[in-house]
Amino acid sequence: MESMSPREKLQQMGAEKLSDAELLAIFLRTGSAGHNVMALAHQLLQEFDSLYSLMTAKKAAYSKIKGVGDAKLAQLHAIAELAKRFLPASWHVKV
Repeated sequence: MESMSPREKLQQMGAEKLSDAELLAIFLRTGSAGHNVMALAHQLLQEFDSLYSLMTAKKAAYSKIKGVGDAKLAQLHAIAELAKRFLPASWHVKV
């Protein structure tokens, strides 16, 4: 399973089987020069200590992380906003 990319693992096993780093890597899509996307995802999670901190951090907090520019920051903020919109809507869905 280690040789599978996060996207392949998601397709074969489902999103619930992926680690936070693997899910984050799917959204980030690419790494940076010298670092693959999984290395970048792990670095971000380590730097910010929690998904919440990572997803809500301001631009200045990302300045010291190589490979996170305006495009990736926009992706992260868009994911956070989607999650905020999804959660309240999910409370009204009967399962």
